[in-house]
Amino acid sequence: MPRDTLTREQIVRTAVELLDSDGLEGLNMRSLGQRLRSAATAVYWHVKNKDNLVTLAGDQVWDEIRLPDLDIIDWRAAATAMATDLYAMFTRHPWLVQAFATHLFHGEGKSRHDDHNLAVYEKAGFVGPEADRAAAAVFTYVLGSASGAAAAASLTRRIEREGGDAEEVFEATMKEAAEVTSHFPRLRTRIDSTDYAEAPDDTFAFGLQSLLDGLQARLPAATA
Repeated sequence: MPRDTLTREQIVRTAVELLDSDGLEGLNMRSLGQRLRSAATAVYWHVKNKDNLVTLAGDQVWDEIRLPDLDIIDWRAAATAMATDLYAMFTRHPWLVQAFATHLFHGEGKSRHDDHNLAVYEKAGFVGPEADRAAAAVFTYVLGSASGAAAAASLTRRIEREGGDAEEVFEATMKEAAEVTSHFPRLRTRIDSTDYAEAPDDTFAFGLQSLLDGLQARLPAATA
């Protein structure tokens, strides 16, 4: 694709696809150029470098999160919906979770999300810095909850790049972990009753609602 027919939107969209399939470690201008059927040098006319491209790609995916109408639903329903959408977005794009350790994300997509998210907690009754803290607490919980999926995706790619079988490696690792934890009574009980590698299905929802319970308890009685 000639340089003059490429657009930043095409580049960023293709970068998201490449990041989803190959992760942060698989993103480079050569691979991106191949997907775009363009010379890698042509990409530099639209983005500064790889870090700039990751920032642009990271901002775009925030548009996948729906912004609930606060005139229709209450703050807890809105907070639950946005946190659940955020968790789903992170698990669709696990590279973004990893990139938070190395990039400062900003842009219209994230700003639109963050502004509406603050409105949710202001509607609840939090004011000023209190709304910031409430939003940050929920965001940190969601990001941490998604880190397991991000780590698994990254490890799977690394094992497969090295010619290994990810499923076999995971099974062997869990077997070793089960042998170690069998010496601890509470963990042994859980190993005997369920797959040790899996958490209960409602773990994320349970944690989120518990966190919102705690935030609601901090509100003045009139607003709570």
